[in-house]
Amino acid sequence: MTLTLSNLIGMAIRSVSNPREGAAEVLSLGVPRSALMTIMALVVVLSSLLALMTNLLVQAAGGEVPPGPFSDPIAIGAMQFALLLLMVFAIFWIGRSFGGTGSLEEAMLLVAWLQFIMVCIQVVQTLFFAIMPAVASLIGILGFALFLWLLTNFVAVLHGFRSRAQVFVMILVSSVAIVFAMSLILIFLGIEVPTTGQI
Repeated sequence: MTLTLSNLIGMAIRSVSNPREGAAEVLSLGVPRSALMTIMALVVVLSSLLALMTNLLVQAAGGEVPPGPFSDPIAIGAMQFALLLLMVFAIFWIGRSFGGTGSLEEAMLLVAWLQFIMVCIQVVQTLFFAIMPAVASLIGILGFALFLWLLTNFVAVLHGFRSRAQVFVMILVSSVAIVFAMSLILIFLGIEVPTTGQI
C-alpha cells in the first residue's frame, strides 16, 4: 500500500469510525523499526508548526501568548516529543505488567498514528480559530475526548485486552500518576503550565 496523504487521511477517518480495525490496519503495514523515530519526529514537527500558527493568530487577535518555553516552537516540539516517548514506554510497560502482549515498536507506531490523527484535528481547530474561536475551543474539547477513546481502543488492540472499560480505568490512573510526577518536575524547574484550548 502506497502511503500518500490521501491514503493516510482515509486511514485516519477509518480509525476514528472504527478504532479497533484502524489500529489493526496500522499494525499490519509492516513499518520498519528504523522509521518509527522519524515518523514520530514528523508528526511532532507538524503539531509544533500548528501550535506556532495558533500563537500567531492569538497575537493577531490581541490576545496573550503564554510566556516561557510554551511560546517557543522548538521547545514545544521537544516537550511534545519527550511526552510521546513517555507515552510509548508507559503504554508498553504498564500494559505488559497487566499481561499485555504488545511490543515496544507496535506501541511507538500506534502512538505516532494517534498523534497524526490529533494533528489532523488540530488543523481543523486552527482553521476555525481564525474565523470562529468559540468553535475552535469546542473542537479542542471534542478532540480530547476522541483522544481518550482512540487511546483506549489502541491499547486494547495492542495488548490483546478485551475490556475497554478496564483499559480506560488503567489509562486514567496511570495518567494521573504521570501528570502528578510531571507537574512536580515542572514546578521544580520553575515552568508554568498554561491553560489552552489547543490540542
